[in-house]
Amino acid sequence: MKVNTAPEIIGKKSFANRLCRDLRINGGLYLLLVPVALFFILFKYKPMGGLIIAFENYSPSKGMLASQFVGLEHFKSFVTNPYFWRLMRNTVVISCSSLIFGFPAPIILALLLNELSNKRFQRGIQLVAYLPHFISMIVICGLITKFTADRGIINDLLSIFGVDRVSYLNYPQYFVPIYVISDIWTGVGWSSIIYFAALTGIDKQLYEAAVIDGANRFKQVIHVTIPGIMPTIVTMLILQIGNLLNLGYEKIILLYNPITYETADVISTYVYRKGILEGSFSFSTAVGLFNSVLNFMLLIIANTVSRKAGEGSLW
Repeated sequence: MKVNTAPEIIGKKSFANRLCRDLRINGGLYLLLVPVALFFILFKYKPMGGLIIAFENYSPSKGMLASQFVGLEHFKSFVTNPYFWRLMRNTVVISCSSLIFGFPAPIILALLLNELSNKRFQRGIQLVAYLPHFISMIVICGLITKFTADRGIINDLLSIFGVDRVSYLNYPQYFVPIYVISDIWTGVGWSSIIYFAALTGIDKQLYEAAVIDGANRFKQVIHVTIPGIMPTIVTMLILQIGNLLNLGYEKIILLYNPITYETADVISTYVYRKGILEGSFSFSTAVGLFNSVLNFMLLIIANTVSRKAGEGSLW
């Protein structure tokens, strides 16, 4: 029986023609995409081949393909590790604290600055808020260490009210508040940029209609501004939940010490110590892969819940 493939061939030619026409019209935009695509291919997708060592007893002299295959042995070792629950608890506590207190901060800043009528003052506040983002992490952590030292500015202020001087970074119970507050300080300005961009897309006629209906400034924010940027808020929330357990190890390593391991040691710092300092490449890769799988599951769950709630989703 002869199969008629003419429609399929026509469809392929039509797609090729549309693609060629689009490349001619938007060639500059596709050219801008090339560096981004190369970055992700070289530094995000290509290194995934190295994940195979999570299932091996990797030996640099033998290479990835010749090393002994051990299956899920390293994953079992991590789950049964005496530090497993401490690492999970600290990672979840710091991540959730940063999400609860840090995620609304740039939204609130954007809403407050959007209500300012003095544009020069608004730009000045924005500049001050953006600056910490461009300061080196080492410098930021050095400032935090100085501020929280027993002779630092925080103790100088608290001593006025009779509070005893202490070196806060040497007390496990203070590490999470210090981390979260400093994270908000360094990131609130930069993170607010996307919400400022979303605010510019709100139709001004909606505000005019709200004024006609008798809405004051506060009600305009509640009923016009926040709903107008809600898709952006939902998208950013889903992305942040998908990256919830992926705490950066640099800042924690620069701030913690063996005294504060009880509340400061997280999965990423454990991977650093096992992989870089102790040379357990396979074990640290397995732990990192375990963390990435958990993040991926959180992303799927957050996206599904958001879609079913009717608040939009990434896909």
